[in-house]
Amino acid sequence: MQDKLLQTPEGVRDIYDVECKKKRKIMDKLHHVLELYSYHDIETPTFEFFDIFNRDRGSAPSNEMYKFFDRDNNTLVLRPDITPSIARCVAKYYAEEELPIRLCYIGNTYTNTRKLQGKLKEATQLGAELVNDDSTAADAEIIATVIDCFIELGIREFQIEIGQIDYFKGLVAEAGLCEEDELQIKEYINIKNFFGLEEYMKKLSIKEEIRQAFLSFDSLFGTETMLDTAKKLVTNQTSLAAVDRLRRVYKALCCYGYEKYVGFDLSMLNGYNYYTGIIFRGYTYGTGDAVVKGGRYNNLLKQFGKDAPSIGFAFTVDELIMAMARQDIDIRVENDGAVILYDIEHQEAAISLGMSLRAKGKRIELIRKSVKKTLGDYLAYAKREHFVGLIYFESDERVLVHDFISGEYSAVSPDRLVMDVSGRKE
Repeated sequence: MQDKLLQTPEGVRDIYDVECKKKRKIMDKLHHVLELYSYHDIETPTFEFFDIFNRDRGSAPSNEMYKFFDRDNNTLVLRPDITPSIARCVAKYYAEEELPIRLCYIGNTYTNTRKLQGKLKEATQLGAELVNDDSTAADAEIIATVIDCFIELGIREFQIEIGQIDYFKGLVAEAGLCEEDELQIKEYINIKNFFGLEEYMKKLSIKEEIRQAFLSFDSLFGTETMLDTAKKLVTNQTSLAAVDRLRRVYKALCCYGYEKYVGFDLSMLNGYNYYTGIIFRGYTYGTGDAVVKGGRYNNLLKQFGKDAPSIGFAFTVDELIMAMARQDIDIRVENDGAVILYDIEHQEAAISLGMSLRAKGKRIELIRKSVKKTLGDYLAYAKREHFVGLIYFESDERVLVHDFISGEYSAVSPDRLVMDVSGRKE
């Protein structure tokens, strides 16, 4: 029983010490990029009413949510996705705003699925949403922001795959397919089962050219030139407009100089149901899944009372950290601060020195020495906790400074030590 108390449930884990510092540093770097693009922070609740994420909102299936009840018997859920929460906030607080709204967030999401495949049930997401802009310039800027995030982290080998849901939807409408057939065809394409798709298509009474267009999804990926092939396969205006929009997005990305990072994949169809147009994923080495996903969701805010086009993305920070570790990308965490160690008779002088150094912006840990521990024990502890030094009070007027960076130690007065710190800061 005691052993179980020390364990975490399946799908969650503890993050501590250097790993936690590295995670925070990665998030700081990503957040810095979002600030440069003028995104403003927003925080939404960890749990919300079930209806925020129900099937009509296009979020996670009901059986994959953590659900519980409040005292008034309302059904609440731990958020499986943050975008619907942002949509609710925008509809509530920016109801009259017609110009672009840029919001960014950091938070954990929770999915109660049995198909873990090595994934966490609690995952940290960092993302951004651009509302009130339906232009291809906005599509391109969102993707450029994602690319800048990769570059900021020192990741050079990555690829952004771009799809367009409207291309598929245009074919579905032209073929006059029912919802059941649409979902089945979509599933075959998602899992790349084109043999199954071909057999299924034989049962449907549709035009041969439309049948061939569906069967061509196995080859609708690659560079911009693939869009020429995609355009020749269709005649309906929805699909043609989808291809033309991708061309304009690509042209805008060329203005950023980022065309080498992007490719196209019109068979990219899975994801949340609220996506309405362009969708994309970002891949890099060291993980089996995309580390960032995003797309346009022009109808989601309408469900909360504000008719506003929107596009956004979210990095799965845990997947990103795994990829960076496997690529041997150094996430440098600088050691800093010092331990001030003192015997009880020097307590007042030690506390005074600690307060003075903290006032100078230094990280200080005060420890009163135990008679059961040696100086060597505390030196080992300070190194283990990533301090750069240890200061030991030999008397009220004399401290012994152990510098872990240089490996040297010296004796100085507390006042002199504060003066030295002040001089270095200046």
